[in-house]
Amino acid sequence: MSHPLAKRGRLTPFLETVPGPVFVAYAVFAAFTTYFCMYAFRKPFAAARFEGAMFLNSAVELKTAIVISQIMGYALSKYIGIKVCSEITPARRAFALIFLVLWAEAALILFGLVPNNLKVVAIFLNGLPLGMVWGLVVWYLEGRRTSELLLAGLSCSYIVSSGIVKDVGRSFIEGTAATWWAGVPLIGPTLSRAFGQVSEAWMPAVTGLHFLPLFLLAVWLLNQLPRPTELDVAARGQREPMDRSDRLAFLKQFGFGLVLLCLAYCFLTAYRDFRDNYQVEIFDSLGYSYRENRTIISRAETVVMFGVMGALALLNLIKNNRMGLMAAFCVMTVGVGLLGVSTLLFEAKLISGFWWMILTGLGSYLAYVPYGSVLFERLLASTRFVGTAVFAIYLADAIGYTGSVGVQLYRDLAQSDLSRFGFFKGFTCFMSVLGVICLLSSCLYFVRRHRLATAMAGAELATQNAKR
Repeated sequence: MSHPLAKRGRLTPFLETVPGPVFVAYAVFAAFTTYFCMYAFRKPFAAARFEGAMFLNSAVELKTAIVISQIMGYALSKYIGIKVCSEITPARRAFALIFLVLWAEAALILFGLVPNNLKVVAIFLNGLPLGMVWGLVVWYLEGRRTSELLLAGLSCSYIVSSGIVKDVGRSFIEGTAATWWAGVPLIGPTLSRAFGQVSEAWMPAVTGLHFLPLFLLAVWLLNQLPRPTELDVAARGQREPMDRSDRLAFLKQFGFGLVLLCLAYCFLTAYRDFRDNYQVEIFDSLGYSYRENRTIISRAETVVMFGVMGALALLNLIKNNRMGLMAAFCVMTVGVGLLGVSTLLFEAKLISGFWWMILTGLGSYLAYVPYGSVLFERLLASTRFVGTAVFAIYLADAIGYTGSVGVQLYRDLAQSDLSRFGFFKGFTCFMSVLGVICLLSSCLYFVRRHRLATAMAGAELATQNAKR
């Protein structure tokens, strides 16, 4: 089936004939840049502190309320995305990406205009569209023989972008943002005068505005990609939108394994979000003052990005889809195990706080990233289920972000006596134990499912031969 927009894409005929490495480089650049820029509309607010401000004069800090509110919007977006992103046709994807991000920027402008207590509403509206961006981008990359490489490149975008956009956001607040564009002729001096220093309330909107032109260019580049070739379909199966009956059939076929995966992902998403939203405070507790180490988050997450990208890219070397699925489970289990090991090393003072943060990031992302990329890609490829990995990704995401909201509330209401650093350390140990149990159990389940399916297929073939 041809891509309706691919016929009119200026670069599509060229991309259909280029060597494989060139196609991979182009696709990774377009997808990485698209999602990287999306984070400039989602995460800069986390660089603000809102020190001393409480939500509605309650025991809940304003920043916590803002974090929870955006996660709630993002979680609702994932539930909406279960239907929207699994059913959307190729012709509408680029328009949808642009519409969602413009909506998010409008909400950030509202965030700057309204008083503190209403900022919770504005940031909810900001999160509401952004949860669907990932699925729309994955649609362009799944179902290809190089999908592991493409999805690994895409996944690195949100690992490194969160730290970078927060560093950019802090530079706006502290009045040092001019250094980001000081060398740009004509544009640089104008932007420096216009946005030399902004308040915590307006910083998210200003940061998003600066990334908007690059986002639009990246979406155009992404939309030039041709659909998977016949060889891709032969290797990875057909990828098509899924209606309600298709989604129910998928759940019926893989129900128990999905329950285990979603349980682990529920807490894993909450863990990743907590670490991501409160990195500034955690680094401060570890003795790394953010005022003296303005790029510490970017440096830590860049190391994590290269580690995760390398591990996932290696999965592309495994051509057998069943073995690829098992390898993905191995990577994820090693990731959650690393959370516990790194915490033990930190407690024994064998590693510094900076390296502990790097290892917790590496471990959590090794387990987290495959959910949104190679895990369900390989599951569909190995079972030949006709559909899209986007459905399974969004089912897990919806449950995961619901868990994230719950953990945020639990910390502030039931564990308020603990600092964010103390809570994070305990959460790390819990996540390690739960993750290993759930991932090993689900891996064994899918191995058993594959053996049963293979045996049934063999019996059916033998019956047909006997009839002949």
